[in-house]
Amino acid sequence: MTKSAEAPSQASPSIWVDADACPAVLRDVLFRAAERTRTRLTFVANKPLRTPPSQFIRAVQVARGFDVADDQIVAALVAGDLVVTNDIPLAAQAIARGAKVLDMRGSWVDGNSIGDRLAMRDLLSELRDLGHASGGPSPLSLAERQAFANRLDQFLTGTRR
Repeated sequence: MTKSAEAPSQASPSIWVDADACPAVLRDVLFRAAERTRTRLTFVANKPLRTPPSQFIRAVQVARGFDVADDQIVAALVAGDLVVTNDIPLAAQAIARGAKVLDMRGSWVDGNSIGDRLAMRDLLSELRDLGHASGGPSPLSLAERQAFANRLDQFLTGTRR
């Protein structure tokens, strides 16, 4: 069997991507990394996504609805997997299940930081509800894209935190 025809090992960690909000530039980084390292990569979204033909990469379309994609990811992941998301409640659930979490700006989210992130999310939600805050996040900077790629590489090469 040739190297390119081998399937990824079942014991190796998988990467799960909350794909509805994943920028195209990060999708490309993830595609290349999955192919290079022969790692299972699954994009979960409530809309159709195009992925390159690969035995390592797949897209799962779920029904529209609140947290349907999140629930799919949480149900399928195993301890040691990586979840890529900016969704703080999803990150909290993934951490509770033993997954590593990387946000799309290139920062690790872990048991030490999730509480602060949940509190900040709730505060910003209240401010938006009161009309004191509006707008979304700024576009990814080059430094954030590089940080994402570096953290992804750390995960894939086994130097996980």
